[in-house]
Amino acid sequence: MATLVDHWPLLGLRLVTPRLELRLPREAELAALADLAAGGIHDPVRMPFAVPWTDLPPAERARSVIQYYWSRLGACQPADWSLPFSVFHDGTVIGQQEISARDFATTRQAATGSWLGQAYQGRGLGTEMRAAVLHLAFACLGARDAVSGAFEDNPASLAVSVKLGYERDGINRLAVRGERVTEYRLRLTRERWEEHRGVPVTVSGLGPCLPLLGLEPGLES
Repeated sequence: MATLVDHWPLLGLRLVTPRLELRLPREAELAALADLAAGGIHDPVRMPFAVPWTDLPPAERARSVIQYYWSRLGACQPADWSLPFSVFHDGTVIGQQEISARDFATTRQAATGSWLGQAYQGRGLGTEMRAAVLHLAFACLGARDAVSGAFEDNPASLAVSVKLGYERDGINRLAVRGERVTEYRLRLTRERWEEHRGVPVTVSGLGPCLPLLGLEPGLES
C-alpha cells in the first residue's frame, strides 16, 4: 500500500546543515511551530512583516501559522509552488524557512522568507537556514537568481542578506500598521551565491519532487 509521501513526495524532502534540519512538519511538529509563534517572534514595538500577522493575539497567531502552512502547501503546483519548511535544531522546531517560485522552469528565480523564534535569534541560525534553501535553489534546481526583502529598520535580516551575498535591487513603499515603510528589495545572483557559499548542505528526497516543482527528473545533485 502506498504511503502519503508516495502521493506527496514533498513530505520526504530534507535539507541538512551542520546544525539544522529543514523539512515539512508532521502534525505534532506543526503544532509546536504554532506554539513557537504564539510565544513571540520579535519586539512588538516594530513590525518586520508586510502583513502584520504577529499583531494577532497569541491563540489567533498560532492558528494563522497552521492555516498559512496548509494554504501554501495545498496550493502548490508546478507553475506556482511554495515550500514552507519547518526548521529543527537538535530535534526542536525553531522557526520557518520558506522558498517559493512562479514559473520557475522559465524564470529560474526563487524567493525566500522566514521567521525564527526569539530564543533562537542572534546565533547565526537565520543565516544557516536561508543558506540551506539557497543551496536547494542554486545547486539542486538550477536557479539563476534568488530574491528577498527587508524593511529598512530590520538590520538583522539585512545583515543575513549581506553575509550571503545579496545586493540591493531597489525599494518598495508599503503601508504597514497604517504607516509608510520602506522595504529594500534584495537579489542574489548565481555568481554571487557561488562567491559567498560557505554552509555545507545535504539534500535528500528531491528526485520525486521535481515534477511538482515544474522540473524534469535528473536535475538533482
